[in-house]
Parts: sequence; C-alpha cells; structure tokens
Amino acid sequence: MKQEYEIGMLWVEGPMSFVELLCAKSFVDAGHHVKLYHYGEIPNAPDYVEMVDGNTVLNADEFITHNRTGSFALFSDVFRYHLLQQTDRLIWADLDAYCVKPFESETGHFFGYESRRSINGGVLGLPSDSEALGQLLEMSEDEYGIPEWFSDEEKQRLQALKDAGQPEHVSLMPWGVWGPHALTHYLKKTGEAKYALPIKGLYPVGFRHRRRLMKRKMRKDIEAKITDDTYSVHFYGRRVREFLAMKGGRPQGASYMGQLLAKHGINTEAAPVWAREEREAEAA
Repeated sequence: MKQEYEIGMLWVEGPMSFVELLCAKSFVDAGHHVKLYHYGEIPNAPDYVEMVDGNTVLNADEFITHNRTGSFALFSDVFRYHLLQQTDRLIWADLDAYCVKPFESETGHFFGYESRRSINGGVLGLPSDSEALGQLLEMSEDEYGIPEWFSDEEKQRLQALKDAGQPEHVSLMPWGVWGPHALTHYLKKTGEAKYALPIKGLYPVGFRHRRRLMKRKMRKDIEAKITDDTYSVHFYGRRVREFLAMKGGRPQGASYMGQLLAKHGINTEAAPVWAREEREAEAA
C-alpha cells in the first residue's frame, strides 16, 4: 500500500533564492508537508514549511566541507542518511528538486537513475532498516576511510598514505564520493537498486542540459522530456544560480522555470540569486 510521505530539506543558513523557494513551494502545492532543517538564521524562510533545528538530527560540529569547492555537499550527504534512519515516512529532497507530482512509495524506497549507471541522491527515500542505508552510515563514520568501490590502484595509493601516517581526508577525494558514488555502490551491492526509478522519473533534464530550463526557446524541448512517469525535475542549484546571476538574475519569462515561478507565485525580486563571490562578499 502506498503511503503519504513528508519531505525533508536542508538549508544551512542565510537567505534562500527564488530557486529554493520555488522548489520548497512545489512540494507544498503538491500536498506534501515540508520540514526545512537549518543550522543558522534564514531571514526569508517561507511560512509554508516547518522549520526544524538541524542539530536534532546531526550536531553542527559534524560539518565537513569539500576542499576544492567549499561546498556543504559532504555534510548534506551524511545529514540525509541520518535523517532517513531516524524518521519514518519521510523522503529527502534537495532544495533544487522541483516536485512535478506527489512522491509515493510502497516500500519506503524512492530514488532514481540520473544516468545509465549512476543513481543520484538528490531525491532519496530509504526505509530506516535499509541495508544500504546502514552501510552508508557506517562508511561515513570514518572520514579517512578508503571507499571499497575505488580501483585497486587507487586503494593501494590511499593505503600507502595511511600506512605512512598521512591518510587522505574525504574532503580531498572526488566530488560525490559520499553522495552518488557511494549511494550507487551500496544500493547495487545490497540489491536495493532494483527499486530505482528510470532517468525520466527524477532527472529527465540532465546536468549538461540544465541551462535549457531557463531559456524560452527550449521550453517545449523540456516539456517533451516530462512524462506521466516524472515525479521531479532537478535544477542543479549552485550551477543554475551562478548562470542566472550572470544573465540578469532571472530566467526568461516564457522558459520552463519562468513559467513555474509564475505558477507558484514566487517573487524573484524579493529573493534574488547570488553568485558565490557576491554571497561571500556580503557575509564578510
């Protein structure tokens, strides 16, 4: 029997842009109750979500950022695994996931392929007793662990560093090591990958086509990719925000994203996008 699910999201702190507000509102408008976890002040937090202190799931002293990009993605990966273990009937959604129709699952598994081989965790539902979830949590307990899916050559290199007393921290490893890479590995290892939705389910518009979401001439192309089997469209937040910041701060009005902003009543001027440099300058 399919059950109703809450949606869990995370925004560490600071103002949200219209991209995040649109995505959060899309779930509410689809009938989901949304819990927005945070660690600091969000001055423009919407009143249509339930605000929850992130420390109730994972203490702030567990913060890990990616060395090359400074992104909170590593922490976000671990946060969602802990949240799913602690919470029943909840599906995780990144704040750049737009809800096309209500999420539903008979087993608690809800995730999908982003490419032919890779499962993405931007939308992720796992039952609390999932074997894959348990292994993901165990993996993330060791920030210097050697991923078991790495090549033999790479594992030998990392083991040599560890033997020399200079283990490599996860923040220095490739992007997505605790996210899509780990998720895909453990779901396939445990057999739970059989529950994965096809690409059209959650990622009908791939990363390399993300800019089409904001262009008027590409709207029909985008809409053609969205079928009755599509639950969500991913907006690839940081990259999309940076592109918008370079292009006047908002998508073209007749674009796919532009039409969604109008549909959900999102005021783009009240929640502008920020390029990374602008955000850092404002925080300084």
